[in-house]
Order: sequence, then structure tokens, then C-alpha cells
Amino acid sequence: MTKKTQVGLIFGGNSSEYEVSIMSGHNIYNAIDQNKFDVHPIWITNDGYLASEEDSFKVLKDPKYTIENPHEVANISNLIQLKNLPEIDVFFPIVHGNLGEDGCLQGLFRILNKPFVGDDVLASAVTMDKEFTKILAQRVGVPVADWIAIKRFEYEDANNAKRDYDKVSSKLGSDLFVKPSNQGSSVGVHHVTNKEEFAQALADAFRYDDKVLIEETIHGTEVETAVLGNDKPIVSGVGQIINAAGTFYSYENKYDDDSTTTLQIPAKLPQEIVDKVRANALKVYQVTECSGLARVDSTLRESDQQVILTEVNALPGFTNISMYPKLFEEAGISYSELITRLIVKAQERFDHKKNLLHKIG
Repeated sequence: MTKKTQVGLIFGGNSSEYEVSIMSGHNIYNAIDQNKFDVHPIWITNDGYLASEEDSFKVLKDPKYTIENPHEVANISNLIQLKNLPEIDVFFPIVHGNLGEDGCLQGLFRILNKPFVGDDVLASAVTMDKEFTKILAQRVGVPVADWIAIKRFEYEDANNAKRDYDKVSSKLGSDLFVKPSNQGSSVGVHHVTNKEEFAQALADAFRYDDKVLIEETIHGTEVETAVLGNDKPIVSGVGQIINAAGTFYSYENKYDDDSTTTLQIPAKLPQEIVDKVRANALKVYQVTECSGLARVDSTLRESDQQVILTEVNALPGFTNISMYPKLFEEAGISYSELITRLIVKAQERFDHKKNLLHKIG
């Protein structure tokens, strides 16, 4: 009998996307192929405590289950306890937000010398920062929305021109988006059209990050595609987001079952546009050195039908209404099979790096 792969499913964390992570972990646990994998749930509570496996199982079965933190811990510093789990063959992190998908947790896996699902350290860090993603996308000829970045020290200067709506709008237009540079799931993102909204949006965005992007608004519809693989990645078809209740795909739109947003899969778009969305996604995936998986989000500009990159999500949600698994389901890869492929890709990358180091040594 073939030995099952022991998977450490890490979920939770203390970022603004804690609930999303719990929902994703719940769905992965229920869908994973139990003939191939034994799951060891590893729950990080929202105040940073690494729960027992018994409690981790409980929250996977009931996402509303909570426990009291018996220790004072900083951030998720006690994750170093993962070194005490030698039985784990591969880690499957689904910890969204800062510390979880920005390269920090991935660096710990590298130190522990264990395979892990998802992007490596560099790609995780680069794609978490929306400005660096834009810069790299421009490098390979993928269009992005024009922007201005404002750092916290600039924001704290009351006379800084980047705080002046009139000056900013003279460059980017009066219709703007304000967003933290290092956040996901539309957390802290605001659509603004006047001075008052602009000031409030900046103040809120700086609650989540030390760098905030001010972007021109690209009028159109959001189109997304999913990428899977390492050196020879495959790109799914394209999905389109039809948002009936607002101007952009908000946190509530993404994760509220009562949302008026519709995910149209496959997108009802001309083939040449679908091809451009997929081609751009592959270029950005490769230039940011992604491996494993990513969801690439763009806006189809209504004025000229140009595809404008929005962002790269290197750890997309795996909830039952998430775009990433739905796109591959449309492509013929079931949710369960997608999880299997991600684990296989993680092991393949780890083995390749190990062999490479062995040759160098």
C-alpha cells in the first residue's frame, strides 16, 4: 500500500483576511483527496496562537469555533513550533495577508527545509507589493493604471503635494482609487472623486500599510485568469466579474454569499480579448517569478478594450465562491484534483532545488 503524503494545512493568522483564510482552509480540508493525503490542520488563531491539532480540526469543521489564547505571543512568532512536526511531508499554507503570503512564512518553510504549496519567497514578496508588481509588468510590456505612491513619512507631512487632491488629480484625473500597497481582498481600498473622500481614503489606507497607491480609475469590467505550475505553467480561461452593487470588486462582494456580484465563467468576450488576458497573465506570472499558483486580475477598459493589469494574487482564496478554483473547474480540473496538482508542484519544486544544491555542492 502506497504511503499517504502528510500535509500540514496552515490557516488563520492575524491579518485582516483571517476569516477568508478560515473559509479557504475549511473548503480545502473537505475537498482534499483522502486516498492520497492525510491532513494535519494547523490553525493560527486571530491573535497569533498556534492551536492544537484537536482544536484545529474543530475550527475546520465549524469555522465559527473559537478558543482563548493561553499565551502572550507576538504576531505569529510561535510558528517556529512547526519544526516540531517532522511527520509533515509538505506544508499547504492558506494564510492570507501580511506575514502569510508576503514571503515571511515561505522563508520559514525554506529554513525548515520542507516543500510548500504556492509561490517561493521572492515571488510572494514582489506580488504582495502592488507597486513592484506594476513596475515588473511594465518591464514586459503589460499595461497598468497610472499611479502615485505615497509613503507614511510623506503622508505625515501636511504640506506634501501627494496629500493634495487637486495636485494629484491634475496628473491622474479626478476619479481615483486609493489602496494600501501591501494588502489583499480589497481591504482598505477606496474609490474617491473629491477632496473629502480622498482625505478619508488616505487615512484609512494607512491603517493597513506604510505605503499607499493612488491610481487613476480604469473604467471597465474586471477580468481574471488563473495560472498553475512551475517552469511550464498552464493558464485557465478567463472569468469576468459583473458587479451590480458598486464600482469595484469589494471585500464584501468577494466573500458575502448575499453579494449582488456575479462571476461569469467563462467570460462572454471576443476571443482576441480572452487571448490577450491570458497572454498578459503568463507574462506577469513569469516576470514576477511565480511558481505553484497565482490569480491575475485585470480590467477591460471600456473606452478602447485594452486589458490593464490590476494585481497578481499569489495566494488566491479557496472558498466555495472563489474565482481561482472555479476557473480551473471550467478548464476540466476539479477542485480536488487542483489541490492534488498544487501539492505535486510543491514537491517537484522542492526536489529540483535540492538536486540543484547537490550539484553545486
